[in-house]
Amino acid sequence: MKKIKLKAPMGLAVAFATSHALASGFALNEQSISGMGSGFAGRSSSAEDASTVFGNPAGMSRLKSEQVSLGAATLFAKNDISQTRSTFGGQEDGDVVPTTTVPMGYYVKPIDEHWAFGVGFYVPFGLITDYGSDFAGRYYGNKSEVTTLTFQPTISYAFNDRVSIGFGPTVNRISGEITGTVPNPLSPGRNDGKLKSNGDDTALGFNAGILVQATDRTRVGLTYHSKVSYHLDAKTKVTNGIFSVLGVSGESYDASLDVDTPESVDVSVTHQLDNDWTLYAGSTWTRWSRFKELTIENTGLPPLLSGALGTITEEQNWHDTWAHAIGTSYQLNNQWVLRAGFSVDQSPANNTNRGPRIPTGDRKIISFGAGWTPVDNVTIDVAYSYLWEESVRVNQTSPARGAYSAKYRNSASGLGTSVSYRF
Repeated sequence: MKKIKLKAPMGLAVAFATSHALASGFALNEQSISGMGSGFAGRSSSAEDASTVFGNPAGMSRLKSEQVSLGAATLFAKNDISQTRSTFGGQEDGDVVPTTTVPMGYYVKPIDEHWAFGVGFYVPFGLITDYGSDFAGRYYGNKSEVTTLTFQPTISYAFNDRVSIGFGPTVNRISGEITGTVPNPLSPGRNDGKLKSNGDDTALGFNAGILVQATDRTRVGLTYHSKVSYHLDAKTKVTNGIFSVLGVSGESYDASLDVDTPESVDVSVTHQLDNDWTLYAGSTWTRWSRFKELTIENTGLPPLLSGALGTITEEQNWHDTWAHAIGTSYQLNNQWVLRAGFSVDQSPANNTNRGPRIPTGDRKIISFGAGWTPVDNVTIDVAYSYLWEESVRVNQTSPARGAYSAKYRNSASGLGTSVSYRF
């Protein structure tokens, strides 16, 4: 029994990492549709609408009227999995990420010439993956669903026309659910067990930023998003197969897991070239090196399982990453603005520890967008992004779970729209 590595509860943590978000690791970029159109270049310096609550809280000082912005981005992922080898057979599978929609909403109210107040609701991290029960790498990853929702009340203060600062505490709610296959140690592939885990937690963090109007045409912004430390209280339920033989099928057990979502720093520049053209550039550093390993503690297990499943640790050994972006917008007329952008984003994963739950590689993203203002107080933004990754290999081996290897080439499209209303 000591050979049975019950990876499904661990998968609740490992599932945070995915290559299908439009940002590295398990981060999502989709907090602003206007920013999405220019490839998220200038995210901390543009301050074009209420989504600056996330991009740079200091940017609220640039909004001279009360406004609300509501939007959503839908993600379409594609997985090309090839050259699969598996000890216990199974389907090669592909397109394991269902279509997913990410919501967002913001409100900003200027109080006086110095102070502004705002609130934001957005999704900074999340994923859904579903390989199916007959996936060739089912002992290393099966189905995962994780969502993080953030609420951010925010204030900003403008010292003068040139310099402003902003700060917002964040209330973050994380929830996750995974299902997995546990191999029968006597005859893997036959009478395997099934496992389902779910857990949640609420934790605090903060965002802070500074915005400087360096010249009449150039703004520089810097935003810090803090790490958030979660302690997930989870429930693990085991059913079928080997668990029935052991007499523990249908039982639920307590589990706990500590996870940190990393801090990041974004610095960007917005330059108004002339009355029509605006240029954006930016870089984001993310401290993914916090993601060294994950340890889950299972409690209340019967003696038959406690030795093998009491404490499980899985190495990740991620490294810090940089993302760089450039973009532009063109003011076609009083009603229309057109946008475009290009970005590159490093993968935090390494070749040794990469698994089917984390088949991520370095990526490139091209984006297009437009803003339409049919009347003075309403703007509708739309954006499209296409992401493609370098091909990467997954090589996993374990005495209990056999060997699984495959070549992954991932891509994704994002389509977003938002409506901003100014009072």
